[in-house]
Amino acid sequence: MRMRHKEKYLERAMGKKVTELSQSFSCVLVTGARQVGKSTMLKRIMPEGMRYVTLDDYTVADYAQKDPIGFLEEMGTPLCIDEIQYAPGLLRAMKMKIDEAEQEPGMYWLTGSQRFMMMKGVSESLAGRIGIVDMYSLSQREACGGDVSSEAFAPERARELVQHENLCGLTELYERIILGGYPRLITREAVDKGDYMRAYVQTYVERDVQALTQITNQAAFVKLMRSAAMRTGQQLVYSDLARDAEVSPKTAAAWIAILQASGIVELLEPYHVNTTKRLAKTPKLYFMDTGLCCWLAGWDDAEQLKNSTYAGAILETWVYGQLVRSFANAGKRPRLSYFRDRNGAEVDFLLEKNGGLYPMEVKRSSSPSMDDLRWCSRIPLGQAELRPGIVFCTADAYIPMPFKNAGFPISGL
Repeated sequence: MRMRHKEKYLERAMGKKVTELSQSFSCVLVTGARQVGKSTMLKRIMPEGMRYVTLDDYTVADYAQKDPIGFLEEMGTPLCIDEIQYAPGLLRAMKMKIDEAEQEPGMYWLTGSQRFMMMKGVSESLAGRIGIVDMYSLSQREACGGDVSSEAFAPERARELVQHENLCGLTELYERIILGGYPRLITREAVDKGDYMRAYVQTYVERDVQALTQITNQAAFVKLMRSAAMRTGQQLVYSDLARDAEVSPKTAAAWIAILQASGIVELLEPYHVNTTKRLAKTPKLYFMDTGLCCWLAGWDDAEQLKNSTYAGAILETWVYGQLVRSFANAGKRPRLSYFRDRNGAEVDFLLEKNGGLYPMEVKRSSSPSMDDLRWCSRIPLGQAELRPGIVFCTADAYIPMPFKNAGFPISGL
């Protein structure tokens, strides 16, 4: 399988954006789930003379929280602080230091594993002084070791964005999906995925989850994670998750919010226009690393996975993750939604861009057709203009289709 490498580091596309932001802002924050490679990337690209400190060390975090000014004075600048959420009091102290230095660029680089919890402190303390990017586990391009351009996916330029050297057959594509993108699994042949995932979930529940809320029933929380993994790519129904985890729907909703806050899942909101009342109102849930998702759902064999009823949902989850990564690596967030009405019409993704609405479908077929885009005419446009669609498929090449629509090979994303 071509995705595994013996090198200790695979270049991250986001590095260029972090360096760029550091030239304009006094502080740069890289958020993302545990072990997606935030600190490794920053250590790799940090300028000469920048000091690194991690707040994963309880003693260091305690010092930073109790005496933030003293901590920053002792550490100096430029300074990289890993896992800033463990000492949120540092944010206000950093504002003082930044203002004293007249907002000198590149003073602080930060990482954090809890997006929502940190954002309040960041917006209150460092507004106008900080550039923020979201980081995910390795994209397909990064994991394959090819071109790691930080260019966001653009439907109007799809043909030239195909990564030809990464194209592969269906079984290998599902092997990539099962492996996922956590750097340690990609770069170290000796690491057993099952051992890694068990340790990952345990550490995540004991550290990140407990930092957000005091959960007394950790076993039920893991049950909910497994239930959510089996429903990736589907509309979110809290009562179903609650039944599986044996908790209340209110608790299930609170726990999904925790998974969001720590970058494990994302919710895709339904498309709507103000004049339409017959559209879906429920978001769809996606795991942001398919390797973790497959492990939680009990899948470890690509051949069996590709022939299962789960094959379509996990393929859609993979495509969603690759699209989001392409934008995130460029420091952007796509305006993505999905379309579904009460009569059964459905489009997997809609990308809103420059006044246009680009429909996108994910199909396991290697022969995309106009029938795959048949529901596009049912989309209520409002002020937007319907643009040519993309069918993400398992073909081994870009496929032109009528009316400027196209089939795009998933393995070339």
